[in-house]
Amino acid sequence: MLRTAKLPYICGMEPKIIDLPPKLLVGKKMEMSLIENQTKELIQSFMPLRKHVPHMVNTDVYDLIVYPPNYFVTLNPFRPFVKWAGVEVSQIGELPDGLSFFQIPSGRYAVFTHKGPSSDTGTFEDIFTKWLPNSKHELDDRPHFDIMGEKYKGDQPDSEEEIWIPIQAG
Repeated sequence: MLRTAKLPYICGMEPKIIDLPPKLLVGKKMEMSLIENQTKELIQSFMPLRKHVPHMVNTDVYDLIVYPPNYFVTLNPFRPFVKWAGVEVSQIGELPDGLSFFQIPSGRYAVFTHKGPSSDTGTFEDIFTKWLPNSKHELDDRPHFDIMGEKYKGDQPDSEEEIWIPIQAG
């Protein structure tokens, strides 16, 4: 069961804090870095396969990153990480070639709503340079992800997506 709590309005953002149970995803993965970002290619290669995924929970697309431990201690834009494009499923079933399973472990997340073009990185910058340093929270070494749901419209100005940042339970 999801448990939510509101935090004070900080730096123009009011995240929800959610204790997330484990989630099972099916998707494609690719190793990349901030400098060699191939997110667009990854998502475009996943989208045609999505319709063949059994036991989908909904149509939301996850853009998930598994950073190496302590990735943000010394930020290096050339350091690789693994990125996934996927959908949530209710159970494991037979998969089309090229797709794999990934389980998001349970844990606490700060959830932000990004409004505007997906190419606008201002929300991410504000989370890491303003909200996080001024909050009582610390990053946790678990996957970060965005959920692109019904309101997601890519680079359109009225697009919306959720940004899930793993934080340590306090």
